Amino acid sequence: MLTEVADGIHKLVIKFPTGMGEVNCYLIEGTNGYTVIDTGTDSIEAKDGWKKVLSSGIKIEKVVLTHTHQDHIGLAKWFQQEVGVPVIVSNLGYKEMKKNRGSHGRNRLNSLIIRHGGVSLPHKINEDPPIYDFEPDSFFENHQHLQLGEESYEAIWTPGHAPDHFCFYNENKKIMIAGDHVLNRISPVIGLWSGEEANPLKDYFLSLTELEKYPADITLPGHGDLISDLHTRIHELEAKHEHRLQQVLLSVTSESKTAYQISYEVYGTVNIILNLSSFMATLTRLLYLESIGKVERLELDEVVSFKRKVYIGEISINNN
Repeated sequence: MLTEVADGIHKLVIKFPTGMGEVNCYLIEGTNGYTVIDTGTDSIEAKDGWKKVLSSGIKIEKVVLTHTHQDHIGLAKWFQQEVGVPVIVSNLGYKEMKKNRGSHGRNRLNSLIIRHGGVSLPHKINEDPPIYDFEPDSFFENHQHLQLGEESYEAIWTPGHAPDHFCFYNENKKIMIAGDHVLNRISPVIGLWSGEEANPLKDYFLSLTELEKYPADITLPGHGDLISDLHTRIHELEAKHEHRLQQVLLSVTSESKTAYQISYEVYGTVNIILNLSSFMATLTRLLYLESIGKVERLELDEVVSFKRKVYIGEISINNN
């Protein structure tokens, strides 16, 4: 059930029926019990996984969150109110929690999808879970040092995958708890899940550069296998994004296209309801390309499309 992945740190894979299907939770040993990093979704399956752990007699001291996506914060309220464990989140994470209370977050997301060529999400998907309707016990900020178990970890703000994403770094043991910022074998989805337009891919590239400053002997990701060489994996992710950016750019011609149309060309059939991630990845790449002057947007009847930006020099070449 628990797998020791570093001295005093155990990995617990919590499974659930939606999204990624599972998440890595980490339990860090301390004299007052374990510090838990992330929780899994608010689902029967995830709760059953945790109940088995708790029934073994393991004591939980506190829960600390890397970010507030549903598969990481989902059971935080349950831990606080049913298990009696304090929950610690970043100040930025608390802001995201408040944004997503009620129907506001899902309404913004639905509007964003429609604005960029997609279709309205079904009503059931639009319903917001009550996982954000609680008050955390305490908060942390960028570069603050937190005690996780018996060790001190630096909280490192790494926006991109989520605007409130944090990694935790133990300088003594060269351990990086990476959340969803860096994953092994797969690329974290860079999306706009709050429904607000921004440039998260730019943030992600900057955050990868920031993380390169930290030497890590072992990196503990939020999904999948552990990472033995953090810097190599960062370079692989950067290269993958550059490849996808070129694909998106090639799909944009003088004829304007919506993010949905381009996601279809890049990924094949895209059902927004079943595979929102492909659409989001395409949209955030377009917004990044727009920010560096490679594409420009047009808006007609409140629907946004993009076309490749043509410079005077390129026009003269094409006309020769």
